Amino acid sequence: MEPHHGGIVTRRQLLALGAATAATSAACRRERRPAGPADRTPVAILRAPGYSADLVDCLLRGAAACRLEVRGKRVLVKPNLVEYQRGAVIHTQAEVLAAVVELCERLGAAEVRIGEGPGHRRDALYLAEEAGYRTLVPGFEHRFTDLNRDDVAQVAPFAGTGGIFLPRTALAADLVVSVARMKTHHWAGATLSLKNLFGVVPGALYGWPKNHLHQVGIGRAAAELYRIFPRSFAIVDGIVGMEGNGPVQGRPRPCGVLVMGSDLAAVDATACRIMGIDPAKIEYLRLVAARGHVAEAQIEQRGETIARVRTPFALIPELQHVRLV
Repeated sequence: MEPHHGGIVTRRQLLALGAATAATSAACRRERRPAGPADRTPVAILRAPGYSADLVDCLLRGAAACRLEVRGKRVLVKPNLVEYQRGAVIHTQAEVLAAVVELCERLGAAEVRIGEGPGHRRDALYLAEEAGYRTLVPGFEHRFTDLNRDDVAQVAPFAGTGGIFLPRTALAADLVVSVARMKTHHWAGATLSLKNLFGVVPGALYGWPKNHLHQVGIGRAAAELYRIFPRSFAIVDGIVGMEGNGPVQGRPRPCGVLVMGSDLAAVDATACRIMGIDPAKIEYLRLVAARGHVAEAQIEQRGETIARVRTPFALIPELQHVRLV
């Protein structure tokens, strides 16, 4: 299947299409191993009352609880910057992004890069400037790659097709840290660390808002990206989330937590329960669970309990059926 061209493809991208396929085939085969009956996946819930709190200390405690290992690794930090609107809570907060970069450096990462491919056709550096990333993250411009326009390599298969072209920066990372905001989603129900991987799909090839993924189906595409990036870690910013008509037009919902773990689906299932959403009714989590992942009994909750921090998010009428009973 040929990629849909939603924008201009650079000469560097064209050269990369043929040259890098073989180099990435081995990485594509390293799929995430389903958890066995005796496996327990730690997910940490940590209180964080506001963005002025010591977020690095909070993240260090969560990293220890979840056994995060980054020493000597090339880390790609993937925020959510689908759009920016002053005063809204659409994007990953700059204070959280800066704290995640410092966390990885303190833990001995060999390299910490930041990569994002905004879902709308926007200048990524402009959005980063507006969101405060260039101000709060030391050396932001040297770290940042616009994943919408990066060199690409083919990954196959993808959702029953011949494959998908993904940014080489993301494929080359030893660890992808997905840093999402806790939000509802008017089609998917919830958008968290796993759905945040949509930002690695290059809009220059597949259009905006990543048209190919919507044609495949949001749930199916998210589950496939989860399979392709097994070397990942999730941090969900629930200090202030978004409820109602997310992921862009909802309302702020203070929750006062960060949720962390090495299994994106387990973290997202936990975040859903905090939001009062049934993870079994979120399609991409249901698809992942069918492959043997994220059964509730396999998640070992650390830090706060879900019951102590549960903050039911408002849902639009069309999504009332995903409410956790």
